Amino acid sequence: MEVGQFLWVEKYRPRTIEDCILPDSVKDTFRTFIKKGEIPNLLLSGTAGTGKTTLARALCEDLGCDYIIINGSDEGRQIDTLRTKIKQFASAVSFEGKTKVVILDEADYMNRESVQPALRAFIETFSENCRFIFTCNYANKLIAPLHSRTTVVDFKINPSDRPELASKFMVRMKYILDSEGIEYNEKVVAELLMKYFPDYRRVLNELQRYSSGGSIDEGILSNFQEVNAKALAESLKAKDWKKMRQWVVNNVDTDPQGIFRQIYDILLPQVKSIPQLVLLIADYQYKAAFVADQEINLTACLTEIMANVEFTK
Repeated sequence: MEVGQFLWVEKYRPRTIEDCILPDSVKDTFRTFIKKGEIPNLLLSGTAGTGKTTLARALCEDLGCDYIIINGSDEGRQIDTLRTKIKQFASAVSFEGKTKVVILDEADYMNRESVQPALRAFIETFSENCRFIFTCNYANKLIAPLHSRTTVVDFKINPSDRPELASKFMVRMKYILDSEGIEYNEKVVAELLMKYFPDYRRVLNELQRYSSGGSIDEGILSNFQEVNAKALAESLKAKDWKKMRQWVVNNVDTDPQGIFRQIYDILLPQVKSIPQLVLLIADYQYKAAFVADQEINLTACLTEIMANVEFTK
C-alpha cells in the first residue's frame, strides 16, 4: 500500500478549491484566479495545518497546470539543488501549453542570505512561462523582494469564521470514519476536533491514531487528559521551554478560563509550593479576560511557574 493511501491526510486531501475548508474571503480570492484562468505568483501564509499546501495543489489541479513541490525545509535549503531542479522544470516547454507552477512549501525555512535572493531572480528569469507559489508559517521570515513580487494571502481564521469551519470539518471527519468503517461516538469526535482545530492536519493525524483500534469512544477522553497532563508536567519539571511552548500551541484554543482550571488540576498534586502556584494561576486567569493575545498570556504563566514553583520529585 502506498504511503498516501495509508495516511488519511493524503488519502482524503481535497483535490479542488471547492473541497477546501476555508473562509469564503480566502476561497473567493482563488475562485477569481480560476475564473480568469491565471495564477499570479503567490505567498500563502498562516499557521501550520490550515491548508496552504493543499490549496496550492488544488489551484493547480483546477487550472490544469504542470507543477512540482519543493520542500523548503529539506531540498530547498541547498541552493545548487534548488537551482538545478527549478531550472530543469521551468525551462522545459510544455507541449500542451500548460502553465508551469513551482510550489515552494515551508519557504520560511530557506536561507535569507543565499536561497531567497536566488528565488527572486528565478521569478524574474522564468516569468514568461512559470509561476511560483510560496507557503510559509511566518511571512516575516521571507525577504521583502519576495513579498513585493507575490500576491500575499493570509490564511488567518477569524473567530467569527470558526464555528462554520469547524462544523464543515466535523462533517468531513464523520465521512472519513464512515468510509474507513470506524465506529465512533460523535461527542468524542467533536471534542477531538476542538482540541486541535484549526490545525486540520493534526486533527486528521490524531483521528487516525485514535481510530487504530477500530472505534472512537469515551475511553479516549481519559487518554487525552492523561497524555496532556503528563506532557505539561514533564516539560515544566525539566524546565524545557520548547516542549512547554508546544503544549501551549496545542492547547491555546481551549476556553481561556477553562484552560487555567485544567493547569491547576494537572499541577496541584505535583508541586511543593502550592500557595505560589495558586496565586500565579489566579493572576493569569484574571488577565485572560483582558489580554489581546491569549497564547502569550498562557506562555507567560507557564514560564513563571517553570521558573518559580518547586515540584515534587
